[in-house]
Amino acid sequence: MSLSDAVLSGASPEELQRAPLPRHFTAAHLRVEDEDVFRDCPEGADKDVRRTLRVGEVPMPELAPDEVLIAVMASSVNYNTVWSAKFEPLSTFRFLRHYGRQGGWAARHDQPFHVLGSDGSGVIVRVGTGVRRWRVGDHVIVSPAHVDDQEPATQSDGMLSEHQLAWGFETNYGGLAHYAVARASQLVSKPPHLTWEEGASIPVCGGTAYRMLVSDRGARMKQGDIVLIWGASGGLGAYAAQLVKNGGGIAVGVVGSESKVEIARRLGCDVVINREEIGITDDTGNDPELAIRAGKRLGAIIRSELGADPHIAFEHVGRATFGISVFVVRRGGAVVTCGSSTGYHHEFDNRYLWMKLKRIIGSHIANLQEMVECARLFERGQIAPVVSEVHPLAEVAEATRRVQLNQHIGKVGVLCLAPEPGLGVTAPELRARIGEDTLNPLRPFTPAAVR
Repeated sequence: MSLSDAVLSGASPEELQRAPLPRHFTAAHLRVEDEDVFRDCPEGADKDVRRTLRVGEVPMPELAPDEVLIAVMASSVNYNTVWSAKFEPLSTFRFLRHYGRQGGWAARHDQPFHVLGSDGSGVIVRVGTGVRRWRVGDHVIVSPAHVDDQEPATQSDGMLSEHQLAWGFETNYGGLAHYAVARASQLVSKPPHLTWEEGASIPVCGGTAYRMLVSDRGARMKQGDIVLIWGASGGLGAYAAQLVKNGGGIAVGVVGSESKVEIARRLGCDVVINREEIGITDDTGNDPELAIRAGKRLGAIIRSELGADPHIAFEHVGRATFGISVFVVRRGGAVVTCGSSTGYHHEFDNRYLWMKLKRIIGSHIANLQEMVECARLFERGQIAPVVSEVHPLAEVAEATRRVQLNQHIGKVGVLCLAPEPGLGVTAPELRARIGEDTLNPLRPFTPAAVR
C-alpha cells in the first residue's frame, strides 16, 4: 500500500510508518525559469497568476531532526500566494537562495522550484529524530511561523526572531501539496470537530487576526472597544469581526460592494459600510488630503451610528486606506497593521498621529502560544471557520486568481490529498453540539465556485 493510500484509508501509525516514502509528490509550485515572465509588463498590467502557478511532481526532500513530514489533506490560498506567483515585490527565489546560504539543512530549500502554501492541515507521517511532542498519525494544523527555537529571542516571542520566516513563502515545501515539511515548533493539534479544509483555514488569517487584536503584543482590545475592520468579508476581516464580537468589542466593517454588506453582518459586524459610499478607491492613499476627506466621511458615519470614534483600526489593505486609518482612530487610539495588499508605501498626515498620541503597531503572523490560544477558541465553538469555496489542488491557479481579483469571500480552501470536502472530523458529537450553521457562517453566501 502506498503512503498516500494508507493515509486515506485511516491506517494505524504503525502502518503509516511502514509504508514507503514516495520519491516524488504532487505540489503547487513556481519554476525559476518563470522568474522574469512579468518583468517587462507595463505599469498597471494584469499579472495573471495562472501564467506561473504550476501543479506537478517535485522530489521528496530529506527530513531534518526537528522536522515532521505531513500528508497534507487540505490547504488554503493566502495573498502571499498571489505575491509569490507575481514575483513581487521580490521573487521568492531570492528568499530561498538567501535561506539556502545558511548551509546545512537550510540548503535543501534552494531549489529551481518553490512549493507554495502557508496554511495546511493533515496527518504526520514521519518525524525527525529530534521531535519529542508529536507522533506519526497525529492530526495537525501548521502555523506559518517558521522560527529557530534555539535563538534566544524565540524564547520570548518567536515573531521577534531574526531568522523568522513565513513558511511556504520564504521557505520551500509549503502546504499546497500532497506532502509538506514543517518544524515541530509549527504544529498545533487540529480541532477534532473541524473538517480538513476548515482546519486549514485557521493558521494564517486566524492566528494573524488574534495577535493583532487580542494578544498583549497587538492592540490589546478591551470589552467595548470600537474596532474598524477593513475588508470585513475577506479571510482576515472575517476572523477579526468574530474576535471583536467574541471579546465584547464593537465591530465596524468596511466592505467593497453592497453584496458583501450582509456577509459582514453575519460575521459579527455591528455597523457595515460600503466603501463606495465614502468614495474610497485604490488612489485615495496617493494624496493625504484625499485620505483626510475620506476619513472625515467615514468618521461621521461611525459617530452617527455609535456616537464615538474607533479605538482600533484593523489594517491590512495598505496604501489605499492607511492614511484614513491614522486619521479616523480616536485620540490615543491604535492602528494595527499586518500587510499592504494595495501597496507598501504609505502616505499620511503625521500631525494626526503625533498630536493626538495615536499608535501604529506592526504585527506579523502569530507565535506558537498565540496560535494555540486561537485554535482553542475554534475548538470551543466561539470562533467559526470562514471557508466559502473549496477547489481541488489541480485547480489551485484558478483559486488563486479569484483571490488576486478579490472575487472571493472568507477563505478559499484547497483539497490536497483529501478526495472531497467534509472529511477529517474525529469529534462528531462536538460538531453536532456546536451546530453546522454556526460552523459555516458563510454557507448562505457560498458562490457557485464551490466544488
